[in-house]
Amino acid sequence: MAGLLVKPAGTRGKVHDVTPESAGWGYVGFGLYRLEPGDRVAEATGGREVILVLVEGKARITAAGQDWGVMGARMDVFEKTPPHCLYVPDHSDWAAEATTPCTLAICSAPGKGGHKAQRLGPDGIDLTPRGKGTNTRYVNNIAMEAREVADSLLVTEVFTPAGHWSSYPSHRHDEDDFPRMTYLEETYYHRLNPAQGFGIQRVYTEDGALDETMAVKNHDVVLVPKGHHPCGAPYGYEMYYLNVMAGPLRKWRFQNDPDHDWIARADA
Repeated sequence: MAGLLVKPAGTRGKVHDVTPESAGWGYVGFGLYRLEPGDRVAEATGGREVILVLVEGKARITAAGQDWGVMGARMDVFEKTPPHCLYVPDHSDWAAEATTPCTLAICSAPGKGGHKAQRLGPDGIDLTPRGKGTNTRYVNNIAMEAREVADSLLVTEVFTPAGHWSSYPSHRHDEDDFPRMTYLEETYYHRLNPAQGFGIQRVYTEDGALDETMAVKNHDVVLVPKGHHPCGAPYGYEMYYLNVMAGPLRKWRFQNDPDHDWIARADA
């Protein structure tokens, strides 16, 4: 199994390139470009569908034979406004030229030719609270199950206030047993505000065969091949993460850790 904590490879250009091969799994890919004005990048999708997420900054995007113009609006991810996103189908290509400092995420999974290129945001994305008390966080659902906009990909953003927990109570989605549970690999791309901060993420299985607790810093990626995966933001630092999930079925069904399920029942 690959190491679960992936550090960025520098501060400019393609700083993350998680592939199924590098992660040791079968579905999810995640790339991240950090660009300066005038930087240009381009990729072919091959057999994979892609959702481009303008995490922050602006870029002129062409994809699937169309000029989508300058996309992006929020200049700092912690503005918490809905992101500009673009779905690009498999067997296509895309290119981006940064017009401001820009952070561009490339979320990918196997494509089936079922959808055309289309904008996925900011329209149709609303910041929504989830949880109670210090388990409250705020979600931008970019391409979750309710939006039939992709063949395999499930993509969402989460903002966790300082001192709060997220992806909690602990839950897992690592068995292909619908409707009880779906098998979904997952990546977390983390940001902290202020940027020098850190967060905590634990990835563990109930039998203890996998049990890792990691300090995550700005621009780190965490791989979740299986097991539960809660994370927390210390006092003084709010946390953002971009989730990419995919598996054999584009549905999100999970089970809470039995030890902590009482929290979900109490909050219901």
